[in-house]
Amino acid sequence: MEPTRISAIDAGHVWHPYGGFPATTAPRVVTDCSGVHIRTADGAELIDAMSSWWAAIHGYRHPRLDAALTDQSRRMSHVMFGGLTHAPAAGLAERLVALTPEPLSKVFFADSGSVSVEVAVKMAIQYWRSRGRPERTRMLTWRGGYHGDTFAPMSVCDPEGGMHAMWRGVIADQVFAPAPPDHREPASAVEQYLRSLDETLAEHADRLAGVIVEPVVQGAGGMRFHSPDLVRGLRELCDRHDVLLICDEIATGFGRTGRMFAVDHAGVSPDIMCVGKALTGGYLTLAATLTTDEIAAVISAGEAGGLAHGPTFMANPLACAVACASLDLLADSPWFRRVDAIGARLRGGLAPLAQTPGVVDVRTLGAIAVVQLDREVDMVAATDAAVAAGVWIRPFRNLVYAMPPFIIDDEQLDTVAAGMRAAVHASLGAVADVAS
Repeated sequence: MEPTRISAIDAGHVWHPYGGFPATTAPRVVTDCSGVHIRTADGAELIDAMSSWWAAIHGYRHPRLDAALTDQSRRMSHVMFGGLTHAPAAGLAERLVALTPEPLSKVFFADSGSVSVEVAVKMAIQYWRSRGRPERTRMLTWRGGYHGDTFAPMSVCDPEGGMHAMWRGVIADQVFAPAPPDHREPASAVEQYLRSLDETLAEHADRLAGVIVEPVVQGAGGMRFHSPDLVRGLRELCDRHDVLLICDEIATGFGRTGRMFAVDHAGVSPDIMCVGKALTGGYLTLAATLTTDEIAAVISAGEAGGLAHGPTFMANPLACAVACASLDLLADSPWFRRVDAIGARLRGGLAPLAQTPGVVDVRTLGAIAVVQLDREVDMVAATDAAVAAGVWIRPFRNLVYAMPPFIIDDEQLDTVAAGMRAAVHASLGAVADVAS
């Protein structure tokens, strides 16, 4: 199909995420992708600094992932998971249990990250209902978080700064603590915050089913980093008040922060963990919710006789097969050294922005780099400037950020940093100096 025809159909019928109809700017037509590059119909070759919304950690058209997908398609593309099972699902569950911290041992597959959070919330509520405490239905979280766009996840997203303020009064009313202290704040700030959180938990514990947070990095809620000591302290508080701890690792899982999972920085294990995004290396949508033997046993002994959830495409064999191959790639590579190197290179390339008027902060963690402005990003100006520099980014709110594939090389990282600098300068109305 000709690019002009694609654009015409898109303009007439396709509703894109987080926008109105018609779109305020015409989407670029992608013709193919390989390695770290996206190629568009106008001939541009762009480094994908977003890893397709943080998922394509191995880049595009990786031969081992392609082979896994092709091989599985010759066996079966899909089969219902009710009453049936298959090797890709069993193999993936085994790998996930081995990778995640003990005592997580039970794996419930879902078809998206948001759905895995829905499942986690239902697990927590069913757990307490099965223990004879049906009044424990609310969730506690801290502000600044983002957990997805379906109803249960929306209810635990930041109620003010998030994207879901309009749903207040429709979604469940949850308990919100203040945003956690920034990662640069002293240990005393962490201790004071945990004391306050202790008081909040004490006040609401008899109605809480669980506490849900994004450990160490809050993603789409603002790309904020916080100390692992907060996660460690939160684990202790949940134990003290007999509340389940749910950790949303959808954005942070599989090496993005420099550890396999963000909770590994704290050395703790949640009662329930959600994973997704990079699980399949960005090839197909798949997520999972993991929990413990004890929680699974209590739910299974309850009135419903099991977890009341079952997506049609749960444990899709194609997705599970490519996820197994993606985890094998991580196991066979020194990804942790590469993630550290990505962060260091981007930190150096973005350092000149720290003194730029209008820039509030420049921060990196693992293979995440963030430039925070004192105003909303001019999306059109920032995107066009980055594209002109050969980089695809997708800023939001007041943030220009990158989460590149782990296979990116140093020269490409320098281009990403230059593209981010150009985007920042363009958004601030300055002349971009990509060579500075």
